[in-house]
Amino acid sequence: MWELVKSGGWMMLPIILCSIAAAGIIAERLWTLRASRIAPPHLLGQVWLWIKEKKLTNDKLKELRANSPLGQVLAAGLANSKHGREIMKECIEEAAARVIHELERYLNALGTIAGVAPLLGLLGTVLGMIDIFSAFMGSNMANAAVLAGGIAKALITTAAGLFVAIPALFFHRFLQRRVDELVVGMEQEAIKLVEVVQGDRDVDMGNGAAPVATAKDTRKEGKKA
Repeated sequence: MWELVKSGGWMMLPIILCSIAAAGIIAERLWTLRASRIAPPHLLGQVWLWIKEKKLTNDKLKELRANSPLGQVLAAGLANSKHGREIMKECIEEAAARVIHELERYLNALGTIAGVAPLLGLLGTVLGMIDIFSAFMGSNMANAAVLAGGIAKALITTAAGLFVAIPALFFHRFLQRRVDELVVGMEQEAIKLVEVVQGDRDVDMGNGAAPVATAKDTRKEGKKA
């Protein structure tokens, strides 16, 4: 392996650095973008219990913000729920924009590596070919075996660049898709929160218990009585 790296010349150094950076980004994003960490299950039901039991204090909101990105979005809406539906939605959208920015961290860098790595490999090959033909022109002699060996060494950088770019591109698309799915899930939970707090729907507690009645349902039952 070391002989291949040496044969590729100095252009192998930036390609190796790109591979290290890509591997680090992929590992960090796979760990960070876990669904259980971004949007814990039944979080909305837990929040609604706090509201019903009048336990939704500033400390609870801080805890909610600190525990997950979805918690940050829900806490932004809850902190402004008394100002009406539209203000609540606006605050949720602002918090969601910050959260999405964090979820997409390093993905642009990974996409850049996927695009740059094969170009670095191609540049290394071109420089290698220039050196080979320059050497032959200076000696006024051509040897097919030596020429073939030189071309093979020059192509090492192209192969290395593709070796880095292919998995980088795959994981860039994969992680971008995961972010999109997480964002859709958080958007649905945020919509439920707005409708529940404003008294327009029930919330499923997610643990087999019956849905908790909203304020709107309570008013309807009072009228029937």
